[in-house]
Amino acid sequence: MARLTIVTVVVAILAFVLVFELLRRRRLRQKYAFLWVLVAGVTVLLSVFPEALAHASALLGIAVPSNLLFLVSLLILFGVSLQLSIEVGVLEEQTRRLAEEIGALRLRLEEVEWRSRLDPTSDQAADEAPVPTEDDVDGPRRCG
Repeated sequence: MARLTIVTVVVAILAFVLVFELLRRRRLRQKYAFLWVLVAGVTVLLSVFPEALAHASALLGIAVPSNLLFLVSLLILFGVSLQLSIEVGVLEEQTRRLAEEIGALRLRLEEVEWRSRLDPTSDQAADEAPVPTEDDVDGPRRCG
């Protein structure tokens, strides 16, 4: 085997190990792990069988096989970037909506607290009133 093939296979195996370790630690979601395992697997196949890349590039009319590899890599990276951009947009929308809901709940809570301070006879004020102790009910205790 050529030295480049060995290096490529070792790097792809390290990529497999890294992806599975990230999955195990719950740092990578399964839907992304599949893509990276697929990329690492294709890398191993292309490094062991480089004639497959040459054959594919000849079928597509690309003169240099490495150009096909760069094109496919570029398309994969574009797809990953697009997917992550979509997810960031969705998360930003969810964050904005949750912040609005928290703001509305805080406003409602402040309104309820303000009303209970103005009207101490309300039910909420009674709920928040201190619970009487034995000293409050029986009066002061006497010794002797």
